[in-house]
This record gives sequence, C-alpha cells and structure tokens, in this order.
Amino acid sequence: MRIPESLAKQGKERIKDYPVEGFVYGEGPENPVIMLVGEAPGETEIHNGIPFSGRAGKELMQSLEFLGLTRDDVYITSAVRSRPYKWGEKKDRSTGEMIKRKYNRAPTAGEIKAHAAILDYEVKNVRAPLIVTLGNIGLQRLAGKDKKVTQVHGQLLKQPVQYLESPDAGTFSWTEETYEIFPTFHPAAIFYNRSLEEKLTEDLKTLKNLIEQRGLKHENK
Repeated sequence: MRIPESLAKQGKERIKDYPVEGFVYGEGPENPVIMLVGEAPGETEIHNGIPFSGRAGKELMQSLEFLGLTRDDVYITSAVRSRPYKWGEKKDRSTGEMIKRKYNRAPTAGEIKAHAAILDYEVKNVRAPLIVTLGNIGLQRLAGKDKKVTQVHGQLLKQPVQYLESPDAGTFSWTEETYEIFPTFHPAAIFYNRSLEEKLTEDLKTLKNLIEQRGLKHENK
C-alpha cells in the first residue's frame, strides 16, 4: 500500500513553509491486522525512509513481537510525514565546543493540517479493522481534542474519525463511518517516564486479547 504520488507532492508543498525536513511514506499492506498511527518521523526515519526505525522503533518492534506480529502484518503511519525540528545546542564530547543541532519536537496544528489529507486517504483505503494510536498527537488527530491518552489508553473507542473537509479553510469534520480505535502510549514515552512502562504493558495485553478474540491475522498468513 502506497499513497498516490500526487498526494505526497501536495503534502510536501503544503508543509514547505514550516520548520520541518524530509518526507516519510506510510508502510504496510492494504489489509493489515492493525494500523499504527504515530506522531511524526524523527532524524533516523527521514534519512532511511522507514517509519519507526529509530530508537522508538526498536521499542515498537518489541511490542509487535509481544502481539505475535511483524512489520509485514501492520500498516505504520503518522499524523505528520515530515520531521518537525527545533534548533538547540549540544556540547561536542571531543572538543567541548557548543554546536548547534536539530532536535525533534511535537508537530503544530498547522503541520498536522498540512498532512491531514494523507492520513485521511490511508484511513479510508488501508481498511484496517483496528486503528492503534500511539500517543496524544495521533489520538487527537483522529478521535478529537477532548481525548487524552492518559485517560483513554487501553480502551476500545468506537466512533467516527476526523477528516479534513476543506484544506483551504483547514476545517475538520467527522466521517459517517464508525472506526475502532485503540489508544496507547507512544513507544518513546517510556524513555522520559519509566512509570508508564507498566501501563503500556497492560495495554499490550488488552490489545493482544482483542486481536486473538477476533481472529485477526494477515491474509497472506
């Protein structure tokens, strides 16, 4: 499954004036076991073009292994497809000199809208029976600003999802279709808050039960 190049070109054009870099395509089959929606690519991803291939990606692969899944079973995407960055300083270990470098940051509302049409296309065409959102950005992009991962993680939400009705006006509407969304924490969250590790594990147990109860599997297996 790959988005049309015309849509990718449109996304690159709409986000070009923001402090972002690179562009990473979603990856996975048309009929996956689950669809994973993250935040945005990081430094590793924009260089190799593979979503969730950096440090957080290693955590995600461990989660998939726990679920009995591999990359081939899932579709991986994000709310924003370019890396949002901010400039900061870091001391060079060899020289002690302060050097400027780019750091990851959360995408802005404008950046999310710039790439909204891409995620809308994927949600409609990937046809995943279950959408797993990783962190607040993916959750709120689809399920609404009133949802917080700390409050609804590990729960199965059955509801319409937001889509960008008018790109020029930047207004979101709700789909007529109902989707099943399973919110959990972003894999990188445990790097900054180890206390979330236990909650993430419980979420994965719940998700594994959901997958097994429904007999979800990739059609080629």
